[in-house]
Amino acid sequence: MSSESTSLPFESKYWPSKRYSDVYSRSLEDMENFWDEEARKLEWFRCWDKVLDGEPPFSRWFVGGQLNASYQCVDFHDKTWRRNKVALYWEGEPGDSNTLSYSDLYRETNKFASVLRNLGIRKGDRVALYLPMIPELPIFMLACARLGAPHTVIFSGFSARALADRVKETEAKVLITSNGAFRRGKVLRLKDTVDEALTECPSVESVIVVKRTDLEVNCKEGRDYWLKDLLKDAEPYVKPEPVESTHPIYILYTSGTTGKPKGIVHSTGGYIVYNHSVFKWVFDIREDTVYWCTADVGWVTGHSNIVYAPLSHGATLVVYEGAPDYPSIDRWWQIIDKFRVTAFYTSPTAIRMFMRYGEEGPKRHDLSSLKILGTVGEPINPEAWIWYYKNIGKSRCPIVDTWWQTETGGIMISPLPGLDMVPLKPGSVTFPLPGIDAEVVKDNGEPTSPGERGYLIIRRPWPGMLMTIYKDPERYKQTYWSKFPSMYFTSDYAIKDQEGYFWILGRADEVLKIAGHRLGAAELESAAVAHPGIAEAAVIGKPDPIKGEIITIFAIPRQNYEPSEKFVEELKEHIRKVIGPIATPEEIYFVTSLPKTRSGKIMRRVLKAVATGSSIGDLSTLEDEASVEEVKRAYEELKKMAKS
Repeated sequence: MSSESTSLPFESKYWPSKRYSDVYSRSLEDMENFWDEEARKLEWFRCWDKVLDGEPPFSRWFVGGQLNASYQCVDFHDKTWRRNKVALYWEGEPGDSNTLSYSDLYRETNKFASVLRNLGIRKGDRVALYLPMIPELPIFMLACARLGAPHTVIFSGFSARALADRVKETEAKVLITSNGAFRRGKVLRLKDTVDEALTECPSVESVIVVKRTDLEVNCKEGRDYWLKDLLKDAEPYVKPEPVESTHPIYILYTSGTTGKPKGIVHSTGGYIVYNHSVFKWVFDIREDTVYWCTADVGWVTGHSNIVYAPLSHGATLVVYEGAPDYPSIDRWWQIIDKFRVTAFYTSPTAIRMFMRYGEEGPKRHDLSSLKILGTVGEPINPEAWIWYYKNIGKSRCPIVDTWWQTETGGIMISPLPGLDMVPLKPGSVTFPLPGIDAEVVKDNGEPTSPGERGYLIIRRPWPGMLMTIYKDPERYKQTYWSKFPSMYFTSDYAIKDQEGYFWILGRADEVLKIAGHRLGAAELESAAVAHPGIAEAAVIGKPDPIKGEIITIFAIPRQNYEPSEKFVEELKEHIRKVIGPIATPEEIYFVTSLPKTRSGKIMRRVLKAVATGSSIGDLSTLEDEASVEEVKRAYEELKKMAKS
């Protein structure tokens, strides 16, 4: 990256650069040739007959082509000087660590593939993975891809019920887990959860158990096997299975916050091509890049941006097992310093958490290796963006604020340091990537005016797109392609400003209806944390007989700000000024922590249950159940104060 592009051009005019505009225009004017050129950067066993076949929603990419994702991520590099390059630095929560070269990764992937083959796994069979963030997780994913066996990774924080639902639907033949996992100093009994789930999963013939802790576990004879025992009979090489471009590489389930979880199916060819291209554009990947994405591999960010995209480039990865603030609040900065990370990709929720603790943690460590910062998972408010830029990037690293979804397969809208830097606006994801025809539209499908809120849609197919919902093509059509025919409906609200920059406002289904007016939860939360005294905030709608819903805020104050009635009124006035009188919250509760999933997302349904007195439900994915009790206490105390 040039020295000119490493300082943020706040003073520049906010218009896309000519190079970006030229590449983007060409990618839409001649889309098939554009993606044909990108696909040829990978190694294929057989070239495609057609770049794009079929109409949305069932478009297919690189039809007739054959390749193997494991070959692209492992064998391709083992044949070059990269075989001695570090592929993966792994850091365990207790402080243990491991380093794998691309040669090591090649060897282990082949052995793990042999283990699966010896258990009867063949092309098309499904394999379920329920593992913590240990090296065996990405290796087993690559081993599945080597055999052409679609994997379904199930986040290790899910309950037995959630695990059983996903395993049953995919009819997985083999399930891979560990005897336990470390989380905030505790040992989680993953194998026990598996045993409970498998009472309802007749398809599972074998369970592979990785030894991560010293926990003793029950092993069912003829079904359960320790990995170390299976490796004794593993062969050193398994030929990668040539699979069709349209062959499923994985099935990944959405969280299921609204209805039954959806099994998102991604193809091999389109998915790998798309992620190989966008990863280079967004993170400016080079041979000396040390890249760390803090997501769990159980989510799509981990699939695309820890496993398949970085390894297809031969990048060096950092993988960390534990929580961001354990055993100390500066754990992440220690890791960046230790491994000299150059590209760092995390969530706005994590950034706001660190803001709350101030600047001392980052100052204790050398973060000078960083060149690019990224955010993913939700809209980032400008205050958090600026804090991240100044305190982690030391006012010299561009921030790639990325928008994408499980369904899109890879990043869709983002700044592009690896293609050409555009002027950045804190809080904006800037412009669509080449080949992505994104627009913000009204209910009638017409584009909105600048500054007008509308629905974010994608008007043309793209290689990374999902193929279908597993076993439910009708739901796939209805969910994503029915609101605006032949266009992909993201379910997100967004605006485009006068210069064409995109601003994501959050989910269209996370909307409060206040006296007939619709307000997005993300928009209200952004307004709350814009106050200098608020570190984090979560907004819910509480049923009200007059207004329909009233705005309720659970907020974490910054240091030196004490909860008080005066502070409540000050925050209400602040939100009135930022959004308008209609957005004035009726209730504000101050807490020191919010209930979050282990991937860092605030569990608004838990807050809503507390505020309405309804059932909280399954908390198995919760990072810290103590936070729920604190929210309850704060809510009850303020209710008592209001009555007195």
